[in-house]
Amino acid sequence: MAIHKQPGQYIEIEPGVEMYYEDQGEGSPLIFIPGWTFTTELFEHQVAHFAQSHRVITLDPRSHGRSTVTLHGNNYTTHGADLAKLIKALDLKDVVLAGWSFGCLTLWEYIRQEGLANVKGIICIDLSPKPLSTVEGDWVEGPLDEIAAAYNTYLASPQGQREFVAYYATEVMVQRDLTPEELFWIIEQSLKTPYYIASNLFASGMFSDYLTEARQVDEAIPALYVIAEHWANTAVPFIQKHLPQTKTAVLGGHMMFWEHPTQFNQILDKFLA
Repeated sequence: MAIHKQPGQYIEIEPGVEMYYEDQGEGSPLIFIPGWTFTTELFEHQVAHFAQSHRVITLDPRSHGRSTVTLHGNNYTTHGADLAKLIKALDLKDVVLAGWSFGCLTLWEYIRQEGLANVKGIICIDLSPKPLSTVEGDWVEGPLDEIAAAYNTYLASPQGQREFVAYYATEVMVQRDLTPEELFWIIEQSLKTPYYIASNLFASGMFSDYLTEARQVDEAIPALYVIAEHWANTAVPFIQKHLPQTKTAVLGGHMMFWEHPTQFNQILDKFLA
């Protein structure tokens, strides 16, 4: 069945601040939340597939993509509250939340604020619930000095943000060689968020700790982590230790849902069933 993409819509989440979202298909609601500085456009393959069986909502968080760029609220506490406003406005019931990268922080913050009464399941795509840790063997985003260097060196200018995203896209996000057009598109998605907001979000995300919420989910509702291959040796044991009921799957690089959509969608189909 062909899915005809509907035009996106806007919701005012506070005076003068609008969130852009897309709403496709019918059925049980499935919400895809993009990561740091990224947009609805990355989930094209997921929308086309899952809108045949679900009501699929994708969104540009505040200061991302087509949503309002605002100087306040650029943190995951506010992003979680914004998600709650969208869910309430659309009167969504028994949602499955799927976050990619820092989008996981948004879904965990939603759970911190709203609880699990309206959540049927969660899918976390390639992010530890605690991105930084001093505990040996924990699944983290990287050594603290490397994270600090990325923040101080790259996220202080538009050029630095472009260089950071280009490096991350080619070395971490995607395993195959990107065409120049693909790389330009990925960078342009990120650059819709100005560098001075991107740096706020970067710090807010890195210093988050949602292990309590992840454990709460693990004990109460179905949960799935899809983990990139380069993390697997650390991430899978970490999840098994701290979140023993949570399912794991390993696939591709950090943006495996875009590079390997058929395999990724099959993993989610199995979980959603």
